[in-house]
Amino acid sequence: MPFRPFRALLTALVATSVAAPMSSSEVPAPAPVRPPEGLTEARYAAVRQDIRAAGRMAAEHGHARRAQALRAMADPARRFLFFDGRDGGRTAEVFGDLAGAERVAVLVPGSDTGLDRYARFRAGAQALHRELGGRAAVVAWLGYRTPETLGAAVLSTHRADEAVPPLRAVVRELGPARVSLLCHSYGAVVCGRAAPGLGPVANIVLYGGAGTGTTTPLRTSAPVWAARASGDWIAYVPHVHFLALGPGLDPLSPESGTRTFPAGDGGHSDYLRPGSLPLRNIAAIVTGHA
Repeated sequence: MPFRPFRALLTALVATSVAAPMSSSEVPAPAPVRPPEGLTEARYAAVRQDIRAAGRMAAEHGHARRAQALRAMADPARRFLFFDGRDGGRTAEVFGDLAGAERVAVLVPGSDTGLDRYARFRAGAQALHRELGGRAAVVAWLGYRTPETLGAAVLSTHRADEAVPPLRAVVRELGPARVSLLCHSYGAVVCGRAAPGLGPVANIVLYGGAGTGTTTPLRTSAPVWAARASGDWIAYVPHVHFLALGPGLDPLSPESGTRTFPAGDGGHSDYLRPGSLPLRNIAAIVTGHA
């Protein structure tokens, strides 16, 4: 993708954000019931009830696609730390024995990830869990309203700043020392903004990152890793940050202070593809074998 047309597109999106508010087609959902604390089956069962309630409401209001997706999520074999079907949806799905895992990978998604487009995010989490093996767990953390790739919100850090408190909260609950944050696309901006208050996390990995969300190296004691595949269009995003506009430093730039690792020649959505080079390298970082 040539740089000039992409820059023109960004300019048009900024103009759109000023001229007209974003539209929304919200699916009705009930307020969730606060689940029990702890990484227990009782908690997973309580969250499952919230998912079922949201599915019934979606069906009653004629949102068949959302209702079908929620019925699948309410399968007793699946486990979630929390769920809220309102305002685009929030959830965190668990893969593996989270309570007994020595290491936990928390996936932080980028743009265009939501309850109605959840399958690819979940597939990446499953592939990573298989690569990590039985002594690690994965949390697919959809804890914020992600921006649209071609929407105005992706041009600012506002959605990332909204995601910071819930992300820090889940890291504290899981135990920071065993947590590696794996941050894709706009998720890298989220992790960059959250970094100063995360505590002593094991790793922060920015892959296919739009930016670091800052103009300086991340304020963290954790190792910060970065990678970008040669076929990833995100390389054409201008790396600027001014008055909350722009994604910040290029995660691969020397100024960002990251440790880089190879990510092959795939595209923007291929980092957690089974058998891929970036998946193997990300798993090695999480397990301490990088």
